[in-house]
Amino acid sequence: MRSKYIIPVFAALCLLTGCGGKKVSNTVSVSVEVNTTSAVTTSVGTSAAAVTSKPVTTTTTAAAKPEPPKNLVLKGKDSVEVYEEIKLKDFITEKNVDLKDGDVLRNTSDTGVYEVEIPYIYGGNEFTQKLQYSVIDTTAPIVLNAGWTPNHKVGTPFDLNNYVGFADNFDKAPTLTYEGDVDPNAVGDYPLTATATDSSGNSVSWDLTISVVEQVPTPVDNNPRVDYSDFSARYDQEGVRFGIDVSAWQTNVDYNAVRDAGCSFVIIRIGYYYSQITMDDYFRQNIENATAAGLDVGVYFYTTDNSEEGVREHARWIADNLNGQQLDFPVAFDWEEFGNFQKYGMSIKDLNDIYAAFADEMEKCGYSAMLYSSKNFLNNFWSERTKASHPVWLAHFVDETDYEGDYAIWQASAYGHIPGIVGDVDMNIQYMNR
Repeated sequence: MRSKYIIPVFAALCLLTGCGGKKVSNTVSVSVEVNTTSAVTTSVGTSAAAVTSKPVTTTTTAAAKPEPPKNLVLKGKDSVEVYEEIKLKDFITEKNVDLKDGDVLRNTSDTGVYEVEIPYIYGGNEFTQKLQYSVIDTTAPIVLNAGWTPNHKVGTPFDLNNYVGFADNFDKAPTLTYEGDVDPNAVGDYPLTATATDSSGNSVSWDLTISVVEQVPTPVDNNPRVDYSDFSARYDQEGVRFGIDVSAWQTNVDYNAVRDAGCSFVIIRIGYYYSQITMDDYFRQNIENATAAGLDVGVYFYTTDNSEEGVREHARWIADNLNGQQLDFPVAFDWEEFGNFQKYGMSIKDLNDIYAAFADEMEKCGYSAMLYSSKNFLNNFWSERTKASHPVWLAHFVDETDYEGDYAIWQASAYGHIPGIVGDVDMNIQYMNR
């Protein structure tokens, strides 16, 4: 967080309003004149007398409104960061009065100048004081992909966005520029310096080399395979158990063999979204057979959607297709399109909000949510609020993870081999006390 200058701010000139402030109505002293005329008739025996009251004039004067303190000291921060979660009591830097509603959050949802009425108590009376503050953005974009596969086929159009990924906390569309030249029609190596700049003028730069080649090389898989029995023996300790996650990539799975190998649970892909929601071809088979084998089951959903309403639709679709199926794990949200994130027109906050919408809708449908993500993006992308809101399923393919945040499941390998599955499968450790 950047340091803030603290200066007094009083009666504001701008028309923008901060949230959380309470506007206090003024009480005015009044003099009220009431004229009352009434006719009363009484009967005594056989005689009647008419009595008419005289006009009565009554003047009532309310108590005078107390004056605000002449020695008022109420100073707030001159500026705060966009999306900063700052309460009124933390926003105020100097005061000789008692704040009212000190836990109300300031409005930091957009950059600009804001005016807010601060309610306070002085001498047992409530007053308000207007303060002005600026919401600023001083955070540079972050690099998500500095050029993982910078091999460009000769003779094809070149766009650096195809090879790098970046995101900004606030700006949905940071600008990408680069220094250096790339001739897409000539084989060779072209060193570049790329720069991503947001709308507030913050920027980040990095170096990479684009290789223009006759043929883009086929990726070579040199990852060592891990036997499930070795995996479980290595990480066996009190309070853990072992499982796998599967999709159509594993095709037909013998879940009895998987269970007999020591596997306790399986998390199954229910579907995915690119341009439309699609059910995994093996979902029905997987969940039926895994349940029949006595394994605990959960589901995950892979999506590239960039809208809150879109992921709410995903949640409803998942619930409809589960049709009351009881799960042993929360429904995992899987968003992994970070390599070219800028193409989705979202800020970092936007995707955090999208996950929150998904989790909210899942809960409305009777299921809880879980966030699946790699260590890199858990550290650099997902907010502390997001990670604390629901369990985390960590993906980190190393012998010993150094991720310092909380996680309920660790996906430690994508190259596991287990009886009952032909080919690779992801292997996971669940921590029962988390």
